[in-house]
Amino acid sequence: MFRNDYILRMVEEMTQMISKVFDLKKERKHTEALWEIDELLSREFPLNSRLLNSLPTEEITEMFRFGTTVESDKLQGAAYLLNEEGKIYMDSGQIDEGLTRFMKSLHLYLVAELHGANKELIQLPNQVDNLLNQLKDYRLPLKTETLLFHYQEKNGCYAEAENALFRLLERDGIDPVEGLAFYERLQGEEDERLTQGRLPRAEVVEGLYEMQRRIQ
Repeated sequence: MFRNDYILRMVEEMTQMISKVFDLKKERKHTEALWEIDELLSREFPLNSRLLNSLPTEEITEMFRFGTTVESDKLQGAAYLLNEEGKIYMDSGQIDEGLTRFMKSLHLYLVAELHGANKELIQLPNQVDNLLNQLKDYRLPLKTETLLFHYQEKNGCYAEAENALFRLLERDGIDPVEGLAFYERLQGEEDERLTQGRLPRAEVVEGLYEMQRRIQ
């Protein structure tokens, strides 16, 4: 109960903060908007913007680990604020700074989802889709691409998962054996579900043969 109350309060404060940030952005007060985000980060999490942007994603995840459990909802909250920070940099014309934050935010969202984050809390799937659209012309880090591959499969987006798989294969970021296992899992799905995932059975069989060829 205490955890739920904390998470709801965190989301409420983020909503209020984003409203302030929106107004500041309209007034082109980008520095003040960044201060708002940094203040909320410092208040809600054991880090600030400088630390969040200097640490690798693995270390950030560890900061949200309690025993063997990752506090996934808090982690997605941090990803959300990092995403908003990225938007401010993009709006101010600092593209590299914005893209760096978008990529890190996407990675943290995917880790949070992997560890059971509440998808409805801040509409995590929509956040991921929006970031993927922002980053569609850029190459993701291998670890992020791997998370994306599993995320898309888990959520029934089989064509997108296949695309991520082949991007990984092109960069030697995944063993074809894992690709074979992917298509073997899909063979166990019903035709309707495969069609909904935009990867009909004929393409699954084709992918299966392709992985077998690569392994041989």
